[in-house]
Amino acid sequence: MLLREGAAQGRLSHDTFVFRMERALQARRPDELDLLVADLRTEGTWTRRVVGAVERMSAFTAKLGRAWHAERLPKLLLPHPGPYPLRIGRDPVNGLRLSHETASRLHAELSLQGGTWVLRDLGSTNGTTVNGRRVAGAVVVRPGDVVGFGQMAFRLSHQ
Repeated sequence: MLLREGAAQGRLSHDTFVFRMERALQARRPDELDLLVADLRTEGTWTRRVVGAVERMSAFTAKLGRAWHAERLPKLLLPHPGPYPLRIGRDPVNGLRLSHETASRLHAELSLQGGTWVLRDLGSTNGTTVNGRRVAGAVVVRPGDVVGFGQMAFRLSHQ
């Protein structure tokens, strides 16, 4: 774990990381392992606090960016419940036709099942996402969720 973190933080070169991992696999005693990570445990309390503060600030900045972007998204109104799901894609026969090259001809479908809205990816090439996470199969969606079809994104809304 310390070796991986050291490499991720740039404290170990790739070659040094590989060398130490090979040594770790060959180690027979705990003291041999301790020697491989001794220089990585030198972080003091102050360093951990600074790194933690930077991580928190980075997370806040990312959240702020997502919130700013999300508010500017076009709304996708949930359809009136009907006997058939709303098909989404580039094909003109779809209920919601998307005119972007990253959307598949038959990309996804949105349906009301037992009072719950369900979004199902239909094997699209560039994927369907809900709140930034790729949909595998079907997922429950609610008003306010950000749904993406390829590179197109919308915010679900009742009106």
